[in-house]
Amino acid sequence: MPAKEYYEIYDSHAHYDDSAFDSDRARLLEETLPINGVRCVINMGTRIRSCASSLGLAGCNPYFFAGVGIHPSEIDEDLPENWLDCLRAWLAEKEAVCVGEIGLDYHWKDNAPRERQMEVFAAQLALANELGYPVCVHDREAHADVLALLREYKPQGVVHCFSGNLEMAREILSLGMYIGIGGAVTFKNARKLLDVAREIPLDRLLLETDAPYMTPEPYRGQRNDSTNIPLAAEKIALLQGISTREVIEASNANIRRLFRLDGLLHAPSDLDPVIY
Repeated sequence: MPAKEYYEIYDSHAHYDDSAFDSDRARLLEETLPINGVRCVINMGTRIRSCASSLGLAGCNPYFFAGVGIHPSEIDEDLPENWLDCLRAWLAEKEAVCVGEIGLDYHWKDNAPRERQMEVFAAQLALANELGYPVCVHDREAHADVLALLREYKPQGVVHCFSGNLEMAREILSLGMYIGIGGAVTFKNARKLLDVAREIPLDRLLLETDAPYMTPEPYRGQRNDSTNIPLAAEKIALLQGISTREVIEASNANIRRLFRLDGLLHAPSDLDPVIY
């Protein structure tokens, strides 16, 4: 875990309901993250049960907020027929801040057929537009179809864990969306992402972990958590020739804006702050 060198860390995408945190979740969320400067986490749902868990975490932890959505890898026979009604009810009651994590994933052979994934993705894009919520988009090896649906629905939101090239990034930005970058920017094989991170305007960047996944170097292979956000920020700062503080503060402002968190975030604790 990095030294305590940062404060006001926001994580735009995590999964703390994942079983990887079962052994120490309470201590991590109540003590470790706040002590290390984590002040905001958006916990994304991936299926109905996970959405309920994310809402529960948001209800118990004042710096947590929930996304609700059906991930493309969770479209199977266990998906209830009323799944869209469940999402609609949560969103109508303003219990969540976004529709996510949603999208397309063509990497795994046992995922739902592409046509079914596109149907579920499109329905959630339409719901987000109808109710006025941003979306958090998953795109793995499905760039063309993701772009086609984003062009059609033109949602507010972010393409998280961005894996496309610079040309795709420019098109995402032209649609008015944000790009999420996390630990992958520190990987040795991250050539395309380095180009994107070097060029992305700061007012369109969201820092994320995808915890417990996508742990940055030098901790790759270990469980990820929000205290690792500065490692991605440092790499982006180096690429752009600016300070890490500028990157973190820009991302924080973007997270507050996209997820409409002004007035919802609690004041920092009385912990002695440490400067960048």
